[in-house]
Amino acid sequence: MFLTETAAFADVVLPASGWAEKDGTVSNTDRRVQLGRAAVPLPGEARQDLWIIRDIGKGIGLDWSYQHVSEVYDEMRGAMKSITGITWDRLNQHSSVTYPCDDADDPGQGVVFKQDFPTANGRARLVAAKSIPADEQPDEEFPLILITGRQLEHWHTGSMTRRASVLDAIEPVPVVYVNQQDLDNLGVQAGGEIIAKTRRGEIRAFARPDGALKKGEVFIPFCYHEAAANLLTNEALDPFGKIPEFKFCAIKLEAA
Repeated sequence: MFLTETAAFADVVLPASGWAEKDGTVSNTDRRVQLGRAAVPLPGEARQDLWIIRDIGKGIGLDWSYQHVSEVYDEMRGAMKSITGITWDRLNQHSSVTYPCDDADDPGQGVVFKQDFPTANGRARLVAAKSIPADEQPDEEFPLILITGRQLEHWHTGSMTRRASVLDAIEPVPVVYVNQQDLDNLGVQAGGEIIAKTRRGEIRAFARPDGALKKGEVFIPFCYHEAAANLLTNEALDPFGKIPEFKFCAIKLEAA
């Protein structure tokens, strides 16, 4: 909906629709398929997501002629046995239904695997996994652990939430959450400016004591472009999942 720092690198930016501007379904992690309906019209030259995806498909030679998201949903039902009983009409009537749902009379099943698992012998296979240390551990030079994540008020890059005046008034500036003992050792008061450094870079933000953090732990939200947490994080890949280790690295703090 808004141009982010990452999107600014793109050659083409497509005017997609926002959450309140489109029809469609969303499935939660509790397996509830919910119907969303457009509450406001599209602004300017924005387009429905389906319109954009369909026309890109046509442009590369695919015979895509979807006119409404319900047609895509029906195609999904044909490929996904778990939602066979959840028709578009049923969602219009009830707004949400939980899967697995076998047919129109099935109210939706609260438990996924009652008798067996979808394996050759019907049994689950449990595999013990060993803990693998993170690529970068704290040491004498960088003695603290950096954790990154979200604030309650701001989501991801903050491209929407930092435009919300009420939310931005609550959390207007970048902060570094620190255990009170570590903050005392630095000689920094709550609200004082602090420099966070790793082997990859440094940022400045305002110190905030946090009793939820253990001594040696530092938490930085990644929604502030003026103090971008990912300038500090480690892009080393987990050897199995191939996921960058943006959630753990060694860091040091200094009074600004």
